[in-house]
Amino acid sequence: MHKPLIGLTPSHDSETDDITMRPTYLNAVKEAGGIPVVLPLEIEKEDLQRLVDLLDGFLFTGGPDVHPSRFGEETHIHCGNVSTKRDCLELMLLPMVMEQKKPILAICRGIQLINIGLGGTIYQDIPSQFPKDFPIAHKQPFYYTTPSHTVAITPETKMADICQQPSIQVNSMHHQAVKELAPHCIVSGVGPDGLIEAIEMPNYPFLIGVQWHPEYLWKHNFAAANLFSQFIKACRP
Repeated sequence: MHKPLIGLTPSHDSETDDITMRPTYLNAVKEAGGIPVVLPLEIEKEDLQRLVDLLDGFLFTGGPDVHPSRFGEETHIHCGNVSTKRDCLELMLLPMVMEQKKPILAICRGIQLINIGLGGTIYQDIPSQFPKDFPIAHKQPFYYTTPSHTVAITPETKMADICQQPSIQVNSMHHQAVKELAPHCIVSGVGPDGLIEAIEMPNYPFLIGVQWHPEYLWKHNFAAANLFSQFIKACRP
């Protein structure tokens, strides 16, 4: 059986114009049985379509903030750096992939990008737009291989089948998050402060977005490892 080819969206430094890819994503995909393929940042639509035709699944990775104009807002004072080139690539890629019903896994920025691309919105800055009496450390003070908080998994969802437990431990490194959920998606994981941490699309073969970073946890965390395993399984040609 051939290993599936997985397209990964690259990270982009808008100041230097460099593109990068964390090895944690590559290693997680390889360990789960896929072959990672880093996508180009700038590409013609017809060339991107050829890659979509060729590849078996797509991982929308973490990275900088999505430009607020993409979801109809002005720039908040605490919005972070953006990459308009990356926004363009991923928002062009998403409908191409979905038209062919190919599996999608979205991580951190990825879940936000997917939600925006499907018609939802995000908080531009959690601390100022989602205040709580006990603020959860969504930017954790320790390294990402150590979990930071819990996520309650919604029963009878694909995430529930993957995690096989009602609550999981996750890491956290973000200051933005899903606000208004996109149409046709459901919430499949919620943080202890009520923030949306996982979404999925029930009528799609495999479309899951998580706000945490399972690529740092899979070596010692069943839910993280099984998330990648089930994603790759769904991608097998």
